[in-house]
Amino acid sequence: MKEVKTVEESLTEQVHLLMPAHINGSGRLFGGQLMEWIDIVGGITAKRHAECNITTAAIDNLQFKAGAFINDTLVLRGKLTYVGNTSMEVRVDTYLEDLSGFRKPINRAYLVYVAIDKDGRPIKVPGLKLETEVQQAEWDGAVKRNKLRKIRRTEGF
Repeated sequence: MKEVKTVEESLTEQVHLLMPAHINGSGRLFGGQLMEWIDIVGGITAKRHAECNITTAAIDNLQFKAGAFINDTLVLRGKLTYVGNTSMEVRVDTYLEDLSGFRKPINRAYLVYVAIDKDGRPIKVPGLKLETEVQQAEWDGAVKRNKLRKIRRTEGF
């Protein structure tokens, strides 16, 4: 395992064509289905970085920005924003992609994963090499979100 990895090394993208089974009673994409896909993309991203099994520790700041409908093409894109000792924060953006390839954002989520060994115990993950100002800004935001998560945990919510 490498000591440090780049954001690009674990970047994950998944594409879905919305079918009737993905739609709720209002004719839109069922939010629970999207949440499942987000957790899968986030988990694969974290697993690629950690090079071991992971477990979901938190889903944070899941924001629905627009709806999606039958026959829409959805693209989910996961990238690492922060790593701690055993935990990783992953940002998953969801886009509607039109026929020309233009992507419109419809959801953003931040998730926290913990790397685990074969017995389910947390293990150390590689560091994250930041290569751009955007990646540094994501890291800085993740540090703030991590502090807020710790406050919420101590306050019981």
